[in-house]
Amino acid sequence: MKRRIPFAWGQLTHQPLRLLAAIAGIAFSAILMFVQLGFKDALLLSAGVQINRMNGDLALISPQYEYMVASKVFPQRRLYQTLTVDGVESVNSVYCALAPWRNPWTRRESMIFMVGFKPIPGVVDLGSANDLLGQLRVGDNVLFDSLSRPEFGPVAKELAANRHVTAEIGGHHVEVVGTFSQGTSFGADGTVIMSDRNYFRILPYQNPQAVNIGLIKLKPGYDPETVRAKIAQLLPDDVLVLTHNGLVDRERLHWETVTPIGFIINSGVILGLVVGCIIVYQILYTDVTDHLGEYATLKAMGYHNRALSAIVIEESAILSLFGFFPGVGLSMLVYSIAGHATMLPIKMTFLRFVVVYLLTAAMCMISGSLAMRKLRSADPAEIF
Repeated sequence: MKRRIPFAWGQLTHQPLRLLAAIAGIAFSAILMFVQLGFKDALLLSAGVQINRMNGDLALISPQYEYMVASKVFPQRRLYQTLTVDGVESVNSVYCALAPWRNPWTRRESMIFMVGFKPIPGVVDLGSANDLLGQLRVGDNVLFDSLSRPEFGPVAKELAANRHVTAEIGGHHVEVVGTFSQGTSFGADGTVIMSDRNYFRILPYQNPQAVNIGLIKLKPGYDPETVRAKIAQLLPDDVLVLTHNGLVDRERLHWETVTPIGFIINSGVILGLVVGCIIVYQILYTDVTDHLGEYATLKAMGYHNRALSAIVIEESAILSLFGFFPGVGLSMLVYSIAGHATMLPIKMTFLRFVVVYLLTAAMCMISGSLAMRKLRSADPAEIF
């Protein structure tokens, strides 16, 4: 086995330009898979970014709920009815909608995601910004997501410099009194949090009795799934009762299966594999064809197909390694550029690193196996 490795390496390096073409093709395939899987993970992580901030063991939503940015409403009285169920401690209403934000510096308008609720502790978790929730009860104050896209203006930078920031949302002036860190999603490029009173001041045509998401907090010691089943039995079918994780899963499932984005991303991964297989197959098949005489000589000397096939498999393994690692480096560059441009959580993970390498290695092995058909059929008598 050890003697065949130099032979496989010699076969590949005999024509350096062909080797470079193979490495470039495999690297391109790896980049395509890395980028598509990176965007898929960013899609799934960002899909529940707003929901993960909400404190609730259970949630009420409308049966027509698609995803949070375009959620439908249900009657608020359903939320209060859950208070009669044993185990329910408190309920809170959350309102959300998109509204035009006018950049205070450029005066350009962009749609921003508004979230309104009663600004009391425990409704949402803003991390280090939780202390700022009390300021939302005063005037027209709002909190701005510091990880929003740049088109909303340098709000966080100005606040860090102790400058006042006044903006317009839906034609109404608001005072940005602080920031929190949340991040963008495929549905929202930026987010502001405000009191429910301020929310309906900006959107007076919306009904306070129509809730987008109802948060239900349970008493300690109660099982969320058991209480969820009791509430679902109590309420009519104009609402859905989900656990917190169930709501996040529904949000992610929508983006992955209902919207075209999930299909496009999965198709990109498959396309990367197909392109890589074609490139590696063409390289190895040409290599076998060009050296068919040498392989036939080895056959005539007594080498079996299994031994000759091992050479091609070793070539496949070498190509997978030499093509994969340049693909990793270039993919991380793409992640950095895309993450900075979109503010989405696109990062390299160890699991993705392993998965893409296994796919790359499998792609090369499959291509090598297909190329060996020519080698198995080679008859020394016919060649000479």
